[in-house]
Amino acid sequence: MATTMRTDPTFYPSPRLAMEAPPEHFGFVATLRTDGKPDALQTVDLDPGSQTYGMVVNKLDLPNAGDELHHFGWNACSSMLCPLAGHPFVERRYLIVPGLKSSRIHVIDVKNAPGEAKLVKVIEPDEVMRKTGYSRLHTVHCGPEGVFVTTVGGSGKDGNTGPAGVVLLDCESFDIIGPWEKDHGPQQLGYDFWWHRNENIGISSEWAKPPLVENGLQLDALLRHEYGHCLHIWDLQTRTHKQVIDIGENHQMVLELRPAHEPTRVYGFVGVVIDTTNLASSVWLWHRPNGKFEAKKIIEIPPEPAAPDLLPPALKQFGAVPPLVSDIDLSMDDKYLYVSCWGLGELRQYDVSDPHAPNHTGTVRIGGIARRTPHPSGNRAQGGPQMVEISRDGKRIYFSNSLYAPWDPIFYPDGMAGWVAMAKSKPGGGIDLDQRLFVQFEDGYRAHQVRLEGGDCSTESFCFPSA
Repeated sequence: MATTMRTDPTFYPSPRLAMEAPPEHFGFVATLRTDGKPDALQTVDLDPGSQTYGMVVNKLDLPNAGDELHHFGWNACSSMLCPLAGHPFVERRYLIVPGLKSSRIHVIDVKNAPGEAKLVKVIEPDEVMRKTGYSRLHTVHCGPEGVFVTTVGGSGKDGNTGPAGVVLLDCESFDIIGPWEKDHGPQQLGYDFWWHRNENIGISSEWAKPPLVENGLQLDALLRHEYGHCLHIWDLQTRTHKQVIDIGENHQMVLELRPAHEPTRVYGFVGVVIDTTNLASSVWLWHRPNGKFEAKKIIEIPPEPAAPDLLPPALKQFGAVPPLVSDIDLSMDDKYLYVSCWGLGELRQYDVSDPHAPNHTGTVRIGGIARRTPHPSGNRAQGGPQMVEISRDGKRIYFSNSLYAPWDPIFYPDGMAGWVAMAKSKPGGGIDLDQRLFVQFEDGYRAHQVRLEGGDCSTESFCFPSA
């Protein structure tokens, strides 16, 4: 009897083949509220030929208030084509949407999107804590073993007991398998987790203990260097800690990890929010020159002087706007790195064809603490470029404006009306803001991460090299 089972067509063996995928027709946006009403996953029409282009075409309200939707991701992606992956016919069908504040996990079926998104499972915080010892769920990545959900918190009421870590979910039943790590070594803080699959290497980064996150940015703790400043190297097979890379305690909040997509390239990039000696942000390269991983600063973005009357109270004493690099993203061909400077109101493009010598090739400006640049459509844009997502072909770069509910009003006290904008890359380098696409969400909703139909550049990892 002939089988009708086929591998999901949105899975691609290599980065180059993924770049040939059809363009996305819609995107999903995690939107949150701070007024006691539930957060929502909203679907946006991204088909430029559609009559509803740039409009919200579906909104799924979640059942509980106070989740603080943040990062989310797919149940399965191209890593399912790696050798020995145990789910050959799984579909990229479900979004795994955790609450950073609540530690609750939502499983949302979007197979029939954009017309419909269904909440099919909720994993309550007490189950997460009981089965893993972790809390404050942050980043979602799909791997051959299942779904990896990183955490900022450990156990205890304030998440301050024990190390943060990684929750592993089954990608089809969505049962919690347990904590991923077998041995944490010296690692305590958590944020992101990525890998070089063919090298059996995992990498994790650091934000802070939950009390230094949930109560707003603590400037005194920042100056005492209590936020994260290390990368951690892991053995993927044994799930054990191998190495610490300390980039220096003045480099506070080592956050988004973007490894090279091409599996033969054993390097990647990490964004650092602030240097306490000069308010600069930076991007660092991790690489393995002599059998051991090292990290070096390859990009530094200085603060911008500003008149005190343009600054929120937290920054008046400094007379400057820090860049506050809050996200970075790497195009599928590993050529362009996009860096969001949430404080300045800039999205920057760097050519990283030579990862040791990046070249700044373009900038678009929107929002910003002091500049307050409107969108080219004329619409006001509070906040600035924050979470960044790149289409698989590298031509469209989407970004949202809200960082984190307790931190938004510290830097943008006038409000944070949610929006998503898009920039287009130019052949040979450079970017322009698209004047047509500016998604403004219903009053009360702030916009955080964007995911694209069929996958995107911060979703996919590959085990097969491009031809």
